Amino acid sequence: MRIILDAMGGDNAPQAPVLGALQAARDFGAQITLVGQGEKILTVLRENNIADLPDGVEIANAEEVVDMHDDPANVIRKKKNSSMVIGLRMLSEGQGDAFISAGSTGALLSGATLIVKRVKGIRRAAMGPAMPNKAGGKTVILDCGANAECTPEFLLQFGLVGSLYAKKYLGIKNPRVGLLNIGAEDSKGTPLQKEAYALLTQAHEKGLLNFTGNVEARYVPLGEVDVVVCDGFSGNVLLKSIEGTAMFMGSLMKHKIFKRNIFSMLGYLFCKPGVDEVMKMLDSEEIGGTQFLGIKKPVIKAHGSSGERAFRNAVKQAMDAANNDFSLELEQQLQVLNEKENSDD
Repeated sequence: MRIILDAMGGDNAPQAPVLGALQAARDFGAQITLVGQGEKILTVLRENNIADLPDGVEIANAEEVVDMHDDPANVIRKKKNSSMVIGLRMLSEGQGDAFISAGSTGALLSGATLIVKRVKGIRRAAMGPAMPNKAGGKTVILDCGANAECTPEFLLQFGLVGSLYAKKYLGIKNPRVGLLNIGAEDSKGTPLQKEAYALLTQAHEKGLLNFTGNVEARYVPLGEVDVVVCDGFSGNVLLKSIEGTAMFMGSLMKHKIFKRNIFSMLGYLFCKPGVDEVMKMLDSEEIGGTQFLGIKKPVIKAHGSSGERAFRNAVKQAMDAANNDFSLELEQQLQVLNEKENSDD
């Protein structure tokens, strides 16, 4: 298996992507192609006293770099020799099994859509992070930022994609799919939520997914559902609210409880392993990145501020995504949905 990594994407490039890739090659036995400005990649190696690339790691030169100021719609045309575009073309041409970049989200989504292509029948690819929940499992949030404006049909497809992802990647046999809303009643929400509710209910009745109804944001971290369906704007707000609340609570416990007096500080020594484990579950460096779901081959978006550990873990995530690819199953399920819709007409 070969993972293609954009060595020039992100705030800490090329050092973090390069060193993270070398860690992944050592820890997971990954074969990795670093795409980027060759001389800068070699400089990182020299500065870290690395004489040679390990077996299985190679460099594909790309002279241009996509930055955050580039118009995502024009990146493919204007920066054909960028590390992002070349890496996506390599993936599309079968020179790798997955692609990782910490570069511009919009440019990466646009490039993945136009170069690697969407699964047949998919209207929009979506970002679907799997967040830990109180029940001890994970909840997929789909979409969390790729599509700010959606149609009811998009949300229906997010439900199908998220359900298959939860089955294949998380091992959940019959994932519970919920529609993010301001209340549990089917009458709640804007026309978007009401129409999406009806479509998801129909898909449930046809046996295509396990739709359990609306879910309020406060119940998402509690694990009430396995897949949360929402537009990208709402999903991004939900995701960042969960992350911010976790950071706030962690800081609150540390400063208001454990540092109150000598006895609480001693208590913290016993609690620290558990606290560290909880915070690790929400650490973006530990998670690695988020996969664009609905693209024919795995494309992983790492956080722009990713460090070495994040890239290392993104490589592991990309390997898992390639091993659990469900593109063919998704295409088949969309075909079944279309056939059932046509038979109802």
